Amino acid sequence: MVGGTCIKFGDSINTDVIIPARYLVSIDPQELAEHAFEPLGEEVQNRLRQSKVVVAGVNFGCGSAREQAASCLVGAGIQVVIAKSFARVFFRNSINTGLLAVECPDAVEHIGDGDSVFVDATEGTVTVGSDTFHFEPYPESLRKILDAGGLIPYVTQHVVAGRR
Repeated sequence: MVGGTCIKFGDSINTDVIIPARYLVSIDPQELAEHAFEPLGEEVQNRLRQSKVVVAGVNFGCGSAREQAASCLVGAGIQVVIAKSFARVFFRNSINTGLLAVECPDAVEHIGDGDSVFVDATEGTVTVGSDTFHFEPYPESLRKILDAGGLIPYVTQHVVAGRR
């Protein structure tokens, strides 16, 4: 189970807002995290650093296919993003960088900015206070990638190690 205090955003948060293009010269998640949500101002950035969960409306991560949009959230200490829906590329980049991304529209409607939110990816639940919302758990193949910390650690642990 992962979770904690959340920061909530609206619909169609694009990758330029998550990590501006001028910082794409780096692939270091911690370095990228210093600039996460920079266009929204310092207050939002400070709140992000104190959060473990990002909550958003529809189409989170739309825009470019930059993998850094997901990895900067990992660098900022975000454990899970819960949204009504994700841009397809952002969703896959999240898995590949080890960031749990959960589609659960009912939970998003119920969650308030600053609430404590917890996700059980195995059971497929989002818990907010005494309320529990359900989502389709990831298939085993994706859970293994997430458990390894992303696609590169998974390949290193399971594919490369098997060839030795």
